Amino acid sequence: METALLPVSPDSLQRAAALLQAGQIVGMPTETVYGLAANAADPEAVARIFTAKGRPSDNPLIVHIAELSALPQLADPPALAYKLAKAFWPGAMTMVLPRRDTVPDCVTAGLDTVGIRMPSHPAAAALIRESGLALAAPSGNRSGSPSPATAAQMLADMDGRIPMILDGGPCEVGVESTVILVREDSVRLLRPGGVTADDLREFCLVEVDDGVLHPLADGEAAASPGMKYRHYAPAAEVTLVTGTAEAFAEFVTAHTASGVAVMASREELPRLPGLHVPFGRQGDPESQARELFTALRRCDELGAETVYVHCPPKRGIGLAVYNRLLRAAAFREIVL
Repeated sequence: METALLPVSPDSLQRAAALLQAGQIVGMPTETVYGLAANAADPEAVARIFTAKGRPSDNPLIVHIAELSALPQLADPPALAYKLAKAFWPGAMTMVLPRRDTVPDCVTAGLDTVGIRMPSHPAAAALIRESGLALAAPSGNRSGSPSPATAAQMLADMDGRIPMILDGGPCEVGVESTVILVREDSVRLLRPGGVTADDLREFCLVEVDDGVLHPLADGEAAASPGMKYRHYAPAAEVTLVTGTAEAFAEFVTAHTASGVAVMASREELPRLPGLHVPFGRQGDPESQARELFTALRRCDELGAETVYVHCPPKRGIGLAVYNRLLRAAAFREIVL
């Protein structure tokens, strides 16, 4: 199969919509990361997502919609869900809600809930409307590897596996959506993202799930994508290092060797040994989120065997960056 990489246009959107209607899968840009989309109501099409990604079937998918009127067709939302949708949709927030029978088991990994979001990227919204479908779409990478923040990164993982990728430019946010389990008067944060816990606290009580910062227990079902033990990872062994810039510099100087890469802010890198991997600006978690997956992919491009990452601040979207790095590092972290 030859994978077409096409800029977003009326013609390419029509072509992508026709593929989706025919039960095929396509790559689409969103404001978070690039996604691998299929008709959420077609189990055979959804199965193609799992095959293309090499994704375990016990990892649920997120359903993408373009109109709020589609929400009650897929789920049974409490009043709080509509309040949050008004505040944060379209945008980088996924709500986990009681599912309706219209959603196949393969989308939800057999759970009685479904994750739903309304992307803000104009190409994603246009594709949903053009196809007339709700689209199940995980990140468009091979399972376990860093998510794609550009169409070229998605092509590197999916070339020959899917018929088409729409190129809508670099992703604005850079990490996957915030995932929340919505209750009557509170939410449980399952995966941090661009909509932060503080953003949500302006509307309701927020409880942070233990799985955000710790691995799932043996046999525990993943209530959200991105909760598996090792995820978002390059081939190299990643270790998070928490401490001041001075302490981090001393640590990597003591541990420098052939094949060691250092992932840190642009301000820090000039005085550090090892293979340099730029990772946003110092104290700027938004820039670190945008550059996170590109930086992790760069580690493999450099042939790194070991990567030491200076742990980002955990405030705001920095918690999402930390969450992804914990999984990329299989929870290896050194506190100085």
